[in-house]
Amino acid sequence: MKRFERITLDPKVMGGKPCIRGTRVTVGNIVSLLAAGHSEAEILKAYPYLEKEDIREALAYAAWRAEEMDVELEEAS
Repeated sequence: MKRFERITLDPKVMGGKPCIRGTRVTVGNIVSLLAAGHSEAEILKAYPYLEKEDIREALAYAAWRAEEMDVELEEAS
Protein backbone atom coordinates (compact mmCIF):
# COMPACT_ATOMS: atom_id res chain seq x y z
CA MET A 1 0.00 0.00 0.00
CA LYS A 2 1.19 3.50 -0.77
CA ARG A 3 2.14 5.41 2.37
CA PHE A 4 -0.23 8.21 3.37
CA GLU A 5 0.90 10.12 6.44
CA ARG A 6 -2.34 12.04 6.99
CA ILE A 7 -4.90 9.30 6.34
CA THR A 8 -5.87 7.02 9.20
CA LEU A 9 -7.98 3.87 9.29
CA ASP A 10 -9.40 2.92 12.66
CA PRO A 11 -12.39 0.56 13.04
CA LYS A 12 -13.47 2.59 16.09
CA VAL A 13 -13.63 5.87 14.13
CA MET A 14 -16.31 6.35 11.47
CA GLY A 15 -16.66 2.60 11.03
CA GLY A 16 -13.11 2.24 9.75
CA LYS A 17 -13.52 4.64 6.83
CA PRO A 18 -10.35 6.51 5.84
CA CYS A 19 -10.21 9.72 7.87
CA ILE A 20 -7.99 12.76 8.05
CA ARG A 21 -5.42 12.43 10.86
CA GLY A 22 -7.68 10.56 13.27
CA THR A 23 -10.51 13.08 13.06
CA ARG A 24 -14.06 12.16 12.15
CA VAL A 25 -13.65 13.87 8.77
CA THR A 26 -13.58 11.21 6.10
CA VAL A 27 -11.73 11.26 2.81
CA GLY A 28 -15.11 10.74 1.15
CA ASN A 29 -16.47 13.84 2.84
CA ILE A 30 -13.60 15.99 1.56
CA VAL A 31 -13.82 14.61 -1.97
CA SER A 32 -17.61 15.07 -1.99
CA LEU A 33 -17.29 18.69 -0.92
CA LEU A 34 -14.76 19.38 -3.67
CA ALA A 35 -16.93 17.60 -6.24
CA ALA A 36 -19.89 19.74 -5.17
CA GLY A 37 -17.88 22.84 -6.01
CA HIS A 38 -16.68 23.92 -2.59
CA SER A 39 -13.27 25.56 -2.61
CA GLU A 40 -10.31 24.52 -0.51
CA ALA A 41 -10.72 27.78 1.44
CA GLU A 42 -14.38 26.99 2.21
CA ILE A 43 -13.49 23.52 3.45
CA LEU A 44 -10.71 24.86 5.67
CA LYS A 45 -13.10 27.46 7.07
CA ALA A 46 -15.70 24.78 7.84
CA TYR A 47 -13.05 22.50 9.37
CA PRO A 48 -10.47 24.87 10.91
CA TYR A 49 -8.46 21.96 12.36
CA LEU A 50 -7.65 20.72 8.84
CA GLU A 51 -4.69 21.88 6.79
CA LYS A 52 -4.25 22.36 3.04
CA GLU A 53 -2.06 19.27 2.90
CA ASP A 54 -4.90 17.22 4.42
CA ILE A 55 -7.10 18.08 1.44
CA ARG A 56 -4.35 17.28 -1.05
CA GLU A 57 -3.66 13.95 0.59
CA ALA A 58 -7.38 13.10 0.70
CA LEU A 59 -7.50 13.63 -3.08
CA ALA A 60 -4.33 11.60 -3.59
CA TYR A 61 -5.73 8.77 -1.46
CA ALA A 62 -9.04 8.77 -3.34
CA ALA A 63 -7.21 8.71 -6.69
CA TRP A 64 -4.97 5.87 -5.51
CA ARG A 65 -7.96 3.84 -4.33
CA ALA A 66 -9.80 4.45 -7.59
CA GLU A 67 -6.81 3.11 -9.53
CA GLU A 68 -6.53 0.06 -7.28
CA MET A 69 -10.12 -1.14 -7.73
CA ASP A 70 -11.05 -3.54 -10.50
CA VAL A 71 -14.52 -2.87 -11.80
CA GLU A 72 -16.19 -5.11 -14.32
CA LEU A 73 -17.88 -3.19 -17.08
CA GLU A 74 -20.70 -4.47 -19.24
CA GLU A 75 -19.80 -5.09 -22.84
CA ALA A 76 -21.31 -2.59 -25.24
CA SER A 77 -24.01 -4.23 -27.32
